[in-house]
Amino acid sequence: MGADMSGRGVIRRAVAGQRRDVVVGSLLGAAHQTGEALVPVLIGLIVDRAVVRPDGGALALWLVVLAVVYAMLSYGFRFGARAGERAAEQAAHQLRLDVVRRVLAPHGGAEAGRPPGALVNVATEDARRVGALNMALTLGIAAVVGVVAGAVLLLRASVPLGLLVLIGAPVLMALGHYLARPLEHRSQAEQERAAHASGVAADLVAGVRVLKGLRAESAAVARYRSTSQASREANVRAARAAALQTGLMLTLTGAFIALVALVGGRLVLSGSIGLGALVSAVGLALFLPGPIAVLAWVGAELAKARASAARIADVLAAPGETTGGTTEPATPASGELRLHGVGHAGLHGIDLTVRPGEHLGIVVTDTADAATLLHCLARRCDPDRGHVELDGTPVTELAPAALRSALLVAEHDAQLFDGTLLDNVTAAAPAGADPQPAMEAAAVDEVAATLPGGTAGRIGERGSSLSGGQRQRVALARALAADRPVLVIHDPTTAVDAATEARIATGIRRARTGRTTVLVTSSPALLAATDRVVLIDGGTITAEAPHEDLVRDHPVYRTAVLT
Repeated sequence: MGADMSGRGVIRRAVAGQRRDVVVGSLLGAAHQTGEALVPVLIGLIVDRAVVRPDGGALALWLVVLAVVYAMLSYGFRFGARAGERAAEQAAHQLRLDVVRRVLAPHGGAEAGRPPGALVNVATEDARRVGALNMALTLGIAAVVGVVAGAVLLLRASVPLGLLVLIGAPVLMALGHYLARPLEHRSQAEQERAAHASGVAADLVAGVRVLKGLRAESAAVARYRSTSQASREANVRAARAAALQTGLMLTLTGAFIALVALVGGRLVLSGSIGLGALVSAVGLALFLPGPIAVLAWVGAELAKARASAARIADVLAAPGETTGGTTEPATPASGELRLHGVGHAGLHGIDLTVRPGEHLGIVVTDTADAATLLHCLARRCDPDRGHVELDGTPVTELAPAALRSALLVAEHDAQLFDGTLLDNVTAAAPAGADPQPAMEAAAVDEVAATLPGGTAGRIGERGSSLSGGQRQRVALARALAADRPVLVIHDPTTAVDAATEARIATGIRRARTGRTTVLVTSSPALLAATDRVVLIDGGTITAEAPHEDLVRDHPVYRTAVLT
């Protein structure tokens, strides 16, 4: 995507990306509209040259010409519409890819504050509406050619009629644009409400087991009913605005055509034009409402596209992950991790060295500070002060993908996907690696024993068929199976029973022998298996010693891990 993340920028890229099809469709559509305008003129010529003065040869000739024009306009409509539709679908598809790519970008941030249903709505309906602008543009250009062709042909028949059309058509177009403004606002509100309703529905479905456990089904139904009702009302308001805009444009168009017919009739009565010219003028007057109505429709589509483009632009412009850095980490990585004077949010001057192969525990008394520390280590943000180094190289100088191949931060809320248990464990594992040690270390073998099909059993979207503790074990096994030189794990056993937690503590130690491991947790079982523990209290390091010594000598630490 380019630098312009505004709604207009989204529209420009959607159109520019399909320029060839839009041009081809517009040219073929213009040929169709020109043919439509020529038909009443040819009929008028036939009346003058072969009917008023009977001439069989002239009649046959002009009928052949009329048939050729019909073939031309039919070809133009068929293939012009195909090109326009292809441009619309391809633009919508590209926008969907852009939105999905932005949402799925590692630590992309596009999902922040937006429920999944809202993002789905942006990637589907909003992308379709912006893409449809290519079809509207194709038909709109053809309609302008049709109006101009009709006006020129009317000028040849009568200068007053031609001038009337040339002046009246732009006025109608301007009115259509003005009348479409309320529709743009209503359309945006409609999409916002629809997205919110989709988001609420997705959240309720994802949490249906919790809702049933709390017996909160009635409250959930009431919430969705209220949200759905608001969405319906917004949809009705948008439909009313569209109907009003369409009705007013049809009324204005009808009045305009009546005026053309009135002027044409007076010219016929005055003898300024003949019978054939009258037939042509009436036919052109009947033809003109078509392209003028298309122009009104294009105005409505543009209003909808603007509203949807603004929503797409908001997602694409969401603050993303940190970028920059081209250096590759040392190979093989020794796994030394250093924090030099790191200060960010609630953290102040954190100086910490994690030695290669060390098993380090970190206890943070403030959960917000723990999240900040993890974000800095994962480079989801860069600290305001100080820096983080991996094997002596600041992580800001490392290419993001290369950094993650050496340092993995496994966060507490890691999500599972709908697939087999084994697929979830091996999702980030090196090709050909044996996942069994990681599964045993995380006690996932016990989870497999409860599933039909064992490791080949499906666990459902977000691991819906598993308990909270089982999901944590699978997520931990995935992090261990990734086999990164440096692994940072955040609270991997908060939903696990004490016996299993003790087994996992030993398993992590065994599986990560020789590799740097950092456990950000308050679990006594996990901390007891570390080489040393660092206590961060009030945003600074206040103590550093083995777990047993801190439990015995440090009241704050004792309170943090034992209560």
